[in-house]
Amino acid sequence: MDVDKYITRFDGEVEQRLRVMRKVIRETAPEAEEAMAYGMPAYKLKGKPLVYFAGYKNHIGFYATPNGHEAFRDEFSHYKQGKGSVQFPLSESLPISLIERVIKYRIQNIQ
Repeated sequence: MDVDKYITRFDGEVEQRLRVMRKVIRETAPEAEEAMAYGMPAYKLKGKPLVYFAGYKNHIGFYATPNGHEAFRDEFSHYKQGKGSVQFPLSESLPISLIERVIKYRIQNIQ
C-alpha cells in the first residue's frame, strides 16, 4: 500500500486532516523520502526516521521519534500521548505551526 491508498481508506474529516499532515510534512521537509512503515505514512531523511502520522476514528496520531516528543514536551502536554506519539483530536484544529516546528527540529537532529 502507498500513502495515497492509505489516506483514501479514511472518510471525511480524518481523510482531510491526513492530507493536511502530508502536505505540511512535504512542504517542511521536501527532501524527505515518503514511504509506508509500521502500517502508516513514514518520512525518512538521509535514511533516518523523520516523522510518521496515522489516522484514527477520533484523532490523528503524530510520531516524531526518537527525540521530537521530549523536546516539545510542554507543547504536547495539552494532548493525549503515548510512548513516542501524540494524538491531535478531531475536535480541535491541527496545530500546524507546532507540527512544522517539530519537523524542523527533527531535521536539525538528523543533519
